[in-house]
Amino acid sequence: MEQITYVCGHRNPDTDSIVSAMAYASLRNTLGESEYIPARLGHLNDETSFLLKRFGFQPPMLLSTVRTQVRDIAFDRPPKLGKNVPVSHAWEIMQENPNQSALPVTNEDGTLFGMVTAGGIAESDMRAISCPVIADAPIFNVLSAIEGTIINRDENVFDSISGEVVFALPDTGGYLHNVNPKSIIVCGQQEEVVEKALGLKVNCIILCQSNLAEKYHGISSDTCIIATPYDAWRAARLLYQATPVSRIARTDDLISFQLDDFIDDVQDAVLKNRYRSFPVLDSDGKVVGTLGRYHLLRPNRKRLVLVDHNEMSQSVPGLDQAELVGIIDHHRLGDVETGYPVFMRNEPVGSTNTIVATMFQEHGLMPGAALAGLMAAAIISDTVMFKSPTTTPKDRRIAERLARIAGLDLESLGREVFSAGSSDKPAAALLKTDFKEYHLTDHRIGISQITTMETGPLLKRQDELLREMGKLKEESKYDMVLLMITDVLREGTDLLFNGDKEIIRQAFNLQKIRGSHVFLDGVVSRKKQMVPALAILWG
Repeated sequence: MEQITYVCGHRNPDTDSIVSAMAYASLRNTLGESEYIPARLGHLNDETSFLLKRFGFQPPMLLSTVRTQVRDIAFDRPPKLGKNVPVSHAWEIMQENPNQSALPVTNEDGTLFGMVTAGGIAESDMRAISCPVIADAPIFNVLSAIEGTIINRDENVFDSISGEVVFALPDTGGYLHNVNPKSIIVCGQQEEVVEKALGLKVNCIILCQSNLAEKYHGISSDTCIIATPYDAWRAARLLYQATPVSRIARTDDLISFQLDDFIDDVQDAVLKNRYRSFPVLDSDGKVVGTLGRYHLLRPNRKRLVLVDHNEMSQSVPGLDQAELVGIIDHHRLGDVETGYPVFMRNEPVGSTNTIVATMFQEHGLMPGAALAGLMAAAIISDTVMFKSPTTTPKDRRIAERLARIAGLDLESLGREVFSAGSSDKPAAALLKTDFKEYHLTDHRIGISQITTMETGPLLKRQDELLREMGKLKEESKYDMVLLMITDVLREGTDLLFNGDKEIIRQAFNLQKIRGSHVFLDGVVSRKKQMVPALAILWG
């Protein structure tokens, strides 16, 4: 089975980020490559939620980290043993699989009971030499271990056998001398032994390779009589292994790991303990496998494609532990580094979806009507209805082609896109709707953008928004926090800022600023106008 590749946009995702991840994953899956799964790094904004519902799509999965986890490891998946399975069965499995020196023992619901090891079986077998006693061995386990058959009458029912195991061999002192009646007698072709044992009413008689089984077949007795094809020595050794694995399994101080545990934490725990094998559990506590030290030497890493960004600060946590296989973006080159070549496509266009749609064309493919409509909406959103300075003729051309596939009118679709936002959400949620962090020389700033066709309701909440921006600046140690309320119809931005107003005045060549609000005519792009203006000022 090929490894999954996740496709994700940036944190605090906008429509272009979400849809480009979905579209690129769809393209790769259509081409029959290993499974690509679109993902998101945050909650959807109102616009994106509306558009996904409008075109009949479910939101991509939420990806919180790409740090390597236990689920990424090719850990062992040995058979899981029930508590009542005989030790002999566990030993057979270990012999058939030399690398499996430890097996998980589970409860009836699949949860972990304990671990049985080859060392534990050997230790139990050695104890049987000094203390040859069987305690409450289930009769079915016994019959399975020695391939035996009960020859008593059917009415004689036996659930288990117990007692000291005695080899009844000829000696000068007579047979069964000083034998405890609560014993298990192992004998062969010795009728006098059987008769005396029956007279003593011992717990069990095991006839080894003996035709006496025919004579005593159907006997009614409180003594369980079992016939086995094995010789006395082998039958006795296997008898001890009829014990349920639950009796010898290690149940104290068990160390187990969850599928979602991070390898960094697992390695520390493994190195501090002497055990060679550790059970792996799913979220319900059920056993799914075992892992050992050798599994941690070269663990598989999550495969990842970045879309609509290429900066560490905007990407998924744990990116340094992932296997980055591709970047598709329309922003400036950031600080993402790799130790090996990756597929890279970066074009100066207004939307990442423009690039992905071009890739569909290059492969001779066409997205379905619903996906085409969603991609067209994403291009409209990111280019602010083609009014952003980042817009290129290619963006408009691709959007028109996608709209034709979807059977939509771009102007009508644009009105739907920019009417989808909600201005009555809490101020903190509005700020995080489309928020990005930037590092410009030694300055760290956060810029949020809300694009709408009606700025009035938001500007009425100016004081509330500025207070929340102040909290965000202090908590995250930003040098400046900006909120762009971009008006599609006026083709400009009402800028709210928390920081040095002189910086804003100089960056945008303004005469004077009153308060923390200014209207920037013609400014609609964060990456093409807002960030470059500040970057030039700060060198």
